[in-house]
Amino acid sequence: MVEYRIDRRSGVATYVQIVQQTKQALRLGHLQPGDRLPTAREVVEATAINPNTVLKAYRELEREGLVEAQRGLGTFVKRSLGTAPAAESPLHGELADWAARARAAGLDRDDVAALFTAVLESHFESGDFGSGDIEKHPEKHSRKHTEKHLQGESS
Repeated sequence: MVEYRIDRRSGVATYVQIVQQTKQALRLGHLQPGDRLPTAREVVEATAINPNTVLKAYRELEREGLVEAQRGLGTFVKRSLGTAPAAESPLHGELADWAARARAAGLDRDDVAALFTAVLESHFESGDFGSGDIEKHPEKHSRKHTEKHLQGESS
């Protein structure tokens, strides 16, 4: 079952964070068709958010055809997304190694996200991002700053 982590400082609406995290779990295979999502009550207890926020996120996922609410039983995954490599794949390991090197080079989470987004954008056309989640996260640092930092140059 997915466990939602809400970042109140991110500037991203809470319901959007739930939608994004559910989609990520679907892409990575952590959620499969037939799996039950946590109930609104379970999410509220774990995250201290308003139950209506959870229901709004689940309605959005249902509108997109990813989940289906079954009265009295819960909300269930209807279909999966993408074919992201599993945690044991070589690509996952390479990306984990890269993230560790970036962190060792002094980059913070926002720097890494900005650099990764810049590289991703250079390899995919803007229309290839699926639901557009990447465009919803403005970079907090410039690409130039992040790339210099990763190469060890001072700001």
